[in-house]
Amino acid sequence: MDLLDELQKLIGLLQASIKSLKITSTAHAEAERDYKILLRQVSLKLRDEGMAVGMIDKVVYGQPSVAEARFKRDVAEANYKANQEAINAYKLQIRILENAINREYGMEGRQL
Repeated sequence: MDLLDELQKLIGLLQASIKSLKITSTAHAEAERDYKILLRQVSLKLRDEGMAVGMIDKVVYGQPSVAEARFKRDVAEANYKANQEAINAYKLQIRILENAINREYGMEGRQL
């Protein structure tokens, strides 16, 4: 594959990752919101049922609904961070390839 073709491919992948960042960041924010709302609701329910306030934070995280919401939040966060890392990796690969193209075509010191 030609260096310029490879560069175009990487730029396309970078653009696709940037577009998907909006999706993953929104999913992460929604999962965080849902988790915190559910955590608050279950904590208040336990308090209303008479549980000692000091025990609520120890018990609430073991509630199946809270644990599931926390899991979804963690997965959404991992996807968001993976997307950010992919963007950084594509940018680095593009810089490396640009340097190789500049060396190959004798354009040292000039940008594409």
